[in-house]
Amino acid sequence: MKKILFLLLVSAIGFSTAFAQTQRVVADKIIAQVGDKIILKSDIDNAIVDTKRQDPEAQLPPNIQCLFLQGQLIQKTLVLQAEKDSLVVEEDELEALLDNKIRYFIGAYGSQDMLEQIAGRSVYQIKEDLRQPFKERTLSEKMQAKIVENVKITPNEVKEAFEKIPKDSLRFYESEVEVSQVVIYPKANKEIEDYVGTQLLDLKRQVESGQKKFDQLARLYSEDPSVKENGGQFSINRIEKSIDPAFLSAAFKLKEGQVSGVVKSKFGLHIIQMVSRAGDDAVVRHILKIPPVTDVETKAGTARLDSIGFKIGEGRMSFSEAVNKISEDDASKFTGGYFTNRNDGSTYISIDELDKDAVIVLKDLKVGDVSKPQTYADERGRKVVRILYLKSRTEPHRENLRDDYNKVAQRSLEAKKQMVLEKWFKEHIPNYYISIDKDYTNCDTITDWLNVASLTER
Repeated sequence: MKKILFLLLVSAIGFSTAFAQTQRVVADKIIAQVGDKIILKSDIDNAIVDTKRQDPEAQLPPNIQCLFLQGQLIQKTLVLQAEKDSLVVEEDELEALLDNKIRYFIGAYGSQDMLEQIAGRSVYQIKEDLRQPFKERTLSEKMQAKIVENVKITPNEVKEAFEKIPKDSLRFYESEVEVSQVVIYPKANKEIEDYVGTQLLDLKRQVESGQKKFDQLARLYSEDPSVKENGGQFSINRIEKSIDPAFLSAAFKLKEGQVSGVVKSKFGLHIIQMVSRAGDDAVVRHILKIPPVTDVETKAGTARLDSIGFKIGEGRMSFSEAVNKISEDDASKFTGGYFTNRNDGSTYISIDELDKDAVIVLKDLKVGDVSKPQTYADERGRKVVRILYLKSRTEPHRENLRDDYNKVAQRSLEAKKQMVLEKWFKEHIPNYYISIDKDYTNCDTITDWLNVASLTER
């Protein structure tokens, strides 16, 4: 029973995307049962179809049906135990999960109408189709968390685990750094902002007079590259944290088809058109214009950060204080200003994970240094001024406990949790009625369930 944590994730593939299949695999034969929970052949077949659709280039293992069945058997067992232990999924928790998934689908397909057209069902029906699978998946996650909640790892266990790794199998790490930043976005002066606002109002008049369509103007003039080719269209929710509050407030005041006045957000100036709305969910189009920043504003930002860097150097302010009080970059502000690893979320990152402008600055920094202010353009084309702090830098090396203790400890902890889960399943599977179709008796990944199933048949 290997890789239980992975298989729990695998077991959920297909439930969240299968609705989008216009031609479903229909095969409602019961191929397995755990307690009163049944597993249909269509559950497995549709999950495989969905997996191939999501990544057509992926090479699926020859025993993929066995792996998906194992994932489902794991989930059903955990759900039964969760019910026995009186674990619950609150209705508001389930509703939030379903609403988030529906918003994701609407964003992926462009609008609610398109989603419903592809699915052949209303949003309400899609939510109801997903309700039970989502409830079971959440229950299984809660049960899994309960099983391993008290699993801890000691320094001695970390050391023992590390010493068992053959020397020629130790991982090799390229140079890694810990880098924090304080970011300022210089603001355009009022005259330029007013001029850009006038341009947006002219675009608004063209739409309202019928001269042009909003999506056509968005493709021509919007400076938001993420939606420009989609005519400026995307989905929003009234309580979504990632969207600027001023933008949300203005959007939800609009009626369908109506175009807003000029709206100022942290990204620039917008006009917004309401496409469709259903309660707290809406589909909108927008045109973004970023008022250009002159050298005067850039120099003012540079002078401000130069002063902050001087205070840090004198010990009158720590870098983390500067991040909390001054930095305007929301993404890094909540990580103490640190760039984070894309894979594990840690603050240790390789040089190639940094933007090229940061790499240039770091070449001249020693550990503990704060850089001079740097001006550059971000991925949205906005002018940015920042200072960087180099907390640490490692040399390329083979894994060792001195430099890589946290990584080894995390890996060891996950392995220990895996062992606890495997032991738990071996002890608890016999407590349930198990039935598995004879077509799957050659699946060596589900041996524990097959053994109990054979005893049940006798």
